Amino acid sequence: MRFQHKETIVVDREVMQYDMVVVGAGPAGLACAIRFKQQQPGLSVCVLEKGAEVGSHILSGAVMQPDALDELLPEWRKSYLGIRVAATIDKFRFMTKQRSWWFPLPPQLNNHGNFIVSLGALCAWMASKAEELEIDVFPGFTAAQPLFENSAVIGVRCGDMGVSADDTPGPNFAAGVDIHAKLTVLAEGCRGSVSKQLIREFQLDKDCSPQTYGLGFKELWQLPDGRGQAGLIQHSVGWPLNNNTYGGS
Repeated sequence: MRFQHKETIVVDREVMQYDMVVVGAGPAGLACAIRFKQQQPGLSVCVLEKGAEVGSHILSGAVMQPDALDELLPEWRKSYLGIRVAATIDKFRFMTKQRSWWFPLPPQLNNHGNFIVSLGALCAWMASKAEELEIDVFPGFTAAQPLFENSAVIGVRCGDMGVSADDTPGPNFAAGVDIHAKLTVLAEGCRGSVSKQLIREFQLDKDCSPQTYGLGFKELWQLPDGRGQAGLIQHSVGWPLNNNTYGGS
């Protein structure tokens, strides 16, 4: 396909055809692709991931309820060798600037039966299982915009590389690929760029309760042996937030 970049330069753009394209190789996007392929093994599926490798943009520890993964990939408890620690103890602490107090644990914070996992490692493993099903997983491919035909979404365009500051192709320019698909699934996470474009295009937020978004701060710590307690999950509210700000850890 040939297109005109900013109405000045005509560029050849490769087009790839699939039955389904999934934007985002997080747990939701990979699970969607895997389930689709399990149920429709003869159809073609690809997953686009903006990170240089699957898992690089989802560096986080998490507490995971295992039911969905048990159904999707029943072998995961035996074949997944990444971080997987059974949740054993939940503690709840109220914090002020000077001190903190242990509070009774609210029932909704009880993680008995769940697992502490590394989402990055889990996604990398899920991507390998997707590839075993002949799903094409493309790290380093950023979906930049949706593609339309007769007002319907027919896929996504991947971002161009090597664009100069004046938005013209530079010496190392490489045109992003157009992915055409019968079904386009957006699993970009909170405030995804393509999702925002489609929300505006189709007014998906019209006459709806607006979503709320919070700021999240993540740190990954590697502790010396003996410093951590396996299976312990600590929850907190209070400081450094003020009384008018919802949040916790």
